[in-house]
Amino acid sequence: MSTISIKSIYNDFKAITKAGLAISVLFSSIAGFLLGVTDFQSLDWVVLLKLAIGGYCMVGASNAFNQVIEKDLDALMDRTKNRPIPAGRMSPNLALVIASVLTIIGIVLLYSINPKSAMFGAISIFLYTSLYTPLKTVTSLSVFVGAFPGAIPFMLGWVAATGEFGIEAGTLFLIQFFWQFPHFWAIGWFLYEDYEKAGFFMLPTGKKDKGTALQIILYTVWLIVASLLPSLGYTGQLFISPIAAVLVFLLGLWMLFYAVKLYQSRTAKAARTLMLVSVSYITLLQLIYIFDKFLR
Repeated sequence: MSTISIKSIYNDFKAITKAGLAISVLFSSIAGFLLGVTDFQSLDWVVLLKLAIGGYCMVGASNAFNQVIEKDLDALMDRTKNRPIPAGRMSPNLALVIASVLTIIGIVLLYSINPKSAMFGAISIFLYTSLYTPLKTVTSLSVFVGAFPGAIPFMLGWVAATGEFGIEAGTLFLIQFFWQFPHFWAIGWFLYEDYEKAGFFMLPTGKKDKGTALQIILYTVWLIVASLLPSLGYTGQLFISPIAAVLVFLLGLWMLFYAVKLYQSRTAKAARTLMLVSVSYITLLQLIYIFDKFLR
């Protein structure tokens, strides 16, 4: 019986913090950290551990606050109705306590790395919960607002490693910022009917039309351009070799291909495929950057 209850508590904690999403976001922070260290020998594993735990706490807190705020709307959608709060397995007050504790732990751990890391972590939680979440039922510009906290993790890793915010961290922010749009618009497309039940406005034109599909293509192009900036020699200590640039460009063409396919077919299947490709894109891009740094 205790095993069952412990397992259910563990599963609900994963659900309220959206563990899968939190870990993928955390990967971006670790990638940024590895890009920020001078070399592998100078890597501080204690700082990396603090970043990992603190980063998870910050993302988990944002997700928990989000689910407290949207508990009634989550109950209306098929994809969210079984979350701990709408399903009645967790009270909103307990979720609020979990979110608050995670926020405190996260900020303390990030502050112990350096104050700038804590500041950006705190900004991320504030933007996600206080601006992005309430705007989702008001305007499609919520995706634009949400792109700011969503782009912080990659940059946060660099700041944690160096203690500095400069052109390098700004470039990492820019890459993940532009990535948000095709990724979340693809999600908004294939979950359009479910989002509509809760009154969420996720697509730029409000509809699954050519206008939205065209914007997805345009932002994918901007993403490719931003991803190639480190190859031009203007981004300080952040740079990639010509070979890495070619790989990044081919990766971009791969994602652009599926963005164009969505424009042509405008189907939920094409949108879902683009979403999966976008996740692969950002992960592979970060791996290319890391391997290029340590192997060249």
